[in-house]
Amino acid sequence: MSMRPQIPVAIASPDADLAVIRQCGIRDVSLMLKPEEILDDAVARMQERLARYELTVSDAFCTPLQKNRSIHLGLPDRDGQIDAFNEMVRVLGRAHIPFTSIAWQPHGILRTDWRVGRHTRGGVSMYCDQAEILSRPNAEDRAYTEEEIWNNFQYFLDRTVPVCEEAGVRMALHPNDPPLACMAGIPSLIWNSDGFRRAIAAAHGSKALGIKLCIGCWLEAGDAFGNLMADIAEFCADDRVLCVHFRNVDAPLPVFEEVLCEDGYADMYAIMKQLVACGCQAVISIDHGFQPTEGFGGRTGTHLYPTGFMKGLLWAAEQEIGRQKA
Repeated sequence: MSMRPQIPVAIASPDADLAVIRQCGIRDVSLMLKPEEILDDAVARMQERLARYELTVSDAFCTPLQKNRSIHLGLPDRDGQIDAFNEMVRVLGRAHIPFTSIAWQPHGILRTDWRVGRHTRGGVSMYCDQAEILSRPNAEDRAYTEEEIWNNFQYFLDRTVPVCEEAGVRMALHPNDPPLACMAGIPSLIWNSDGFRRAIAAAHGSKALGIKLCIGCWLEAGDAFGNLMADIAEFCADDRVLCVHFRNVDAPLPVFEEVLCEDGYADMYAIMKQLVACGCQAVISIDHGFQPTEGFGGRTGTHLYPTGFMKGLLWAAEQEIGRQKA
């Protein structure tokens, strides 16, 4: 396959989860690390364990460093947090793990609720109402300016890109989710595809900075984010796409619920064909699953069906594009 389907795991994931992932024909996993697990020995032991199930770590990340309030808002302790991020990069480099993740969201993904939606078939999924999100008070003791957020991003890049280049580890930048220009007094870094272009320019051409091409975020904003098909072509041609998040929503903002690929408003097969036609070589995952059902499979269980559906679309797209090129 041109793209490599992926499922997230943690060091604490049970062997049964790893066995099931292998049985689904998945070879790549995204390793979620806790701060205390960012050690050469801990990562090496997990790689050895995964190898017993023919699984490879395609990337690794630590949420407290990926979505770091001090770094993103330029707080007094940011240099220490950047040092911790750089140490993680060095650990990943020594383990030959090719990329990590960043998302300029100091308070994480913002959603209105987890609920059973009109299109979730009884599953509990994330729901977003733009009016509710935009009515929230400042998340911090003051509002920030767009210039401050971009200056903080540049400060971060200036101190991490050289380390990434030396370690051979790239960073995959995720859009703000939901993709609104400003939320709770904090302007978003990436709320449309032009934001990605500005971020890439801030890296001064270094391929240390790549992107997470989150189909979900493009679809959440609709045309306001950018021309999805043209953006796929552009960012793939520039070798920026390190990971694809392949998910659908029932409608673009102002209100959406996250749904299975076949239940949303976008033609996910057409999007998959565009990724294949543009030669995308990234790992690809469903990104968000429904809330786990108690007693059944946990996080891995929620990923199995939608990942299988995604793999089917990928296989079919490769067959169709291959026939067209023959």
